Amino acid sequence: MDKQILDYIDSQMPRFIDEWGSLIRIKSISPDPQHKADMLACAERWKTLLLQAGAQEVKIHPTEGNPIVVGHYYCQKKNEKPSTVLVYGHYDVMPVEPLDEWKTEPFEPDVKDGRLYARGADDDKGQTMIQVKAFEYLCSRGLLKHNVTFIFEGEEEIGSPNLTKFLTTHKDELKSDIILVSDTSMLGRELPSLTVGLRGLAYWQIRVSGPNRDLHSGHFGGAVANPINVLCELIARMKDKDGRITIPHFYDDVLPIPQEEREMIKSIPFDEKQYCENIGIPETEGEVGYSTLERNSCRPSFDVCGIWGGYMGEGSKTVIPREAFAKVSCRLVPNQDHEKISQAFIDYVREIAPESIRVEITPMHGGEGYVCPIDLPQYKAAEKAFEEAFGKRPIAARRGGSIPIIADFERILGVKTILMGFGLEQNAIHSPNESFLLEVFKKGIYAVIRFHEYISQN
Repeated sequence: MDKQILDYIDSQMPRFIDEWGSLIRIKSISPDPQHKADMLACAERWKTLLLQAGAQEVKIHPTEGNPIVVGHYYCQKKNEKPSTVLVYGHYDVMPVEPLDEWKTEPFEPDVKDGRLYARGADDDKGQTMIQVKAFEYLCSRGLLKHNVTFIFEGEEEIGSPNLTKFLTTHKDELKSDIILVSDTSMLGRELPSLTVGLRGLAYWQIRVSGPNRDLHSGHFGGAVANPINVLCELIARMKDKDGRITIPHFYDDVLPIPQEEREMIKSIPFDEKQYCENIGIPETEGEVGYSTLERNSCRPSFDVCGIWGGYMGEGSKTVIPREAFAKVSCRLVPNQDHEKISQAFIDYVREIAPESIRVEITPMHGGEGYVCPIDLPQYKAAEKAFEEAFGKRPIAARRGGSIPIIADFERILGVKTILMGFGLEQNAIHSPNESFLLEVFKKGIYAVIRFHEYISQN
């Protein structure tokens, strides 16, 4: 490893943490419209940090939702047109509830035991900070031999509803040769990996309504359909005993996992017992015929993300509720069209719903999956940079999460994306006590610096 880079990172870490914390303290919760002002404040803070790091131009673009930050660094290369790396990140975060499970204040960064704890510590303020601090080092040393464009949005956690339009209308400004994203995770602290595939997503809200008011369960019980009972029955019919999703035509476009990839997945060190212990479950479950690592990365899934209705206060209240709600989602695999799946789900629920209730289904957001070829020169550069930073050649692995905009990048901008993510399962993104390991933060900066240097050599 390059001692000069390591010394720089170590010497600047107090400042890095302070600047990281300045972003974390801004409550940029995109799912909550009450934080509209915080979204703009976070965009403004990123503008300042990008200019300080070496960007020559940074603009905040308003959208129908939250603003998008675009920054540019232009490399002056004589007699040669430099290539461009487009760096994507997002500054919005998930809500922090349940608050009583946090051991620290969610928006007050707390450094202890080698970690920084806070909402957004990893997803995605910490990982985006890695990109910006690597860029800062390269600018300060005059080492960049290509252009760098940054695009940071504030709506990734709600499905990026305004980014696709922005990409289309700003296509020329965002023209690039490769896109670089740090918003994924590694297989483990001692098991570096590069994400080469992401699942897509389809998400809905269901409302089941029955009587025109809550009813006395003694007077009406057994004679009137209970919306909560019906909702639970509908959800229960979405999967069969073998863990397969029952929506008609759901698997029409699902490609089988190549045997070569299944063998590679088998070679990944994985302790199923430890996996269960880490998340506090007795054992795993899922689609029959597939391993845990295949189920959570290469196969589709169906999950209830929230369900509510009826009386939920202290004590008892014997009622048949007038309505019930659920939020449900499917993780999709590459080649599945999220709009096609969304309509298939709606049609299926309407088909199986009883006449005794009314059902409304609202599609919320979705996106396609993504696969990155591992023979790209930029992938090879990332692989080499990871190996130098972490001391091991990274494993190429599909991951189970979704970044719907990645497929749109390729469709609209016509370029591939390299997913250099530095998160860990223990970082608890979207959950209480989210954190980021400072050791990995530093190695991430080193890896991104070397990535830029290696692609310049090519």
